[in-house]
Amino acid sequence: MFDGYHLLTLTHRHTTLENIGHAMADGATAAARLQQLKFELGWEELLYLATCNRVMYLFYTPQPLVADLAETVVATIRPDLTAQALAETAAAMQLLHGTDAIRHLLEVASSMDSLVVGEREIIRQLREAYDQSRAWGLPGDHLRLLLRTTIETAKEVYSHTGIGTKALSIVALAFGEMRRSGLATDARILLVGAGQTNQLFAKFLAKAGYRRVAVFNRTLAKAESVAATFDGPALPLAALEHYSGGFDALIVCTGATQTLVTPALYRQLLAGETSPKIVVDLSVPNNVDKAITAAFSVQFIEIEDLKEVAKENLAFRESECEKASTIIEKRILAYREVWHERQIERALAHIPAEVRAVKERAIYEVYGREFAALPPEQQQLMLKMLDYMEKKCVAIPIKAAKEMALRGRKRPATEVAGKN
Repeated sequence: MFDGYHLLTLTHRHTTLENIGHAMADGATAAARLQQLKFELGWEELLYLATCNRVMYLFYTPQPLVADLAETVVATIRPDLTAQALAETAAAMQLLHGTDAIRHLLEVASSMDSLVVGEREIIRQLREAYDQSRAWGLPGDHLRLLLRTTIETAKEVYSHTGIGTKALSIVALAFGEMRRSGLATDARILLVGAGQTNQLFAKFLAKAGYRRVAVFNRTLAKAESVAATFDGPALPLAALEHYSGGFDALIVCTGATQTLVTPALYRQLLAGETSPKIVVDLSVPNNVDKAITAAFSVQFIEIEDLKEVAKENLAFRESECEKASTIIEKRILAYREVWHERQIERALAHIPAEVRAVKERAIYEVYGREFAALPPEQQQLMLKMLDYMEKKCVAIPIKAAKEMALRGRKRPATEVAGKN
């Protein structure tokens, strides 16, 4: 039944965050690359999701898949990779089909597969990924229907289990690590990137009382929006290499798939200062060259370091994950009914137009003269009667098809086997 659903993914469970970055589309070319991928592989629908600890290609196609799918996807999305990097990334990717693909998606949305189990940020990320994919013309009815069920399932899991109790996001964990370093609230902070991750980081900074924050971003309007929280400067990303105001902490997270802060740029940003600095890099892959840790006095905080911290919250939630799994299995069964009903609706979608065409042909062609000869009040009555008949003629076969399908699904397996 779900044979058309497939999911190709790479997560923190299977590889390093650097490899995950290799499977992500660069923000500047993402739309074109994903559209190319969908067209060349003949997929009907595609949903692309990239977070700090996973990349996911959820697609629908009734056609057979190519044998080297992972390699083809990575090569299309990231043509800049070396042959070795491409092979290593593709080898670590996981390909799921049908019910397994749907189950994994529901587990992801319910935060059972997150780096920090129970964090609710993934629901927002899924919604935004769908909206962005739709803006690029990638998903269709099959993925729309599945995403609706996915969001409903995640909400049920959070409402009926304790999986989200005291859960922290990756941003919260990173901010906590930075705070433990003793960074004073009057510290000078450079925030590079103004996407959702750094917007959330900015909220933590503001709540803690930090005010000396300069924001850099490719889109200046986004930088200005974040900087307004602190009444601080907002600058284009290109201005970073000319910045000479010094800093105490550098927070970096952009959609770039290459290093932005090189040792040379870092030295310039220091503006001659030699005091220890804090660098938080929440980008995947890293936007800050880790070579700076050997050349300068710096506390470097990255997502890879937060894995161990995140494990501490898992023990409490293991029993809650079992409850969540039960909810997910019930939801998969329910989705079978929804999906099957939708297929019937799709198969019979032509009926309303055909019935309407028959009605109009009867009025204006077959009985055109007779109809035209009727008084206006009789014409109105006739049209009302035909409209009523049209609705009934549309509803009857659809209702019958749904009832027949429902009876077929409820028949015992032994009865079905006996008639084969």
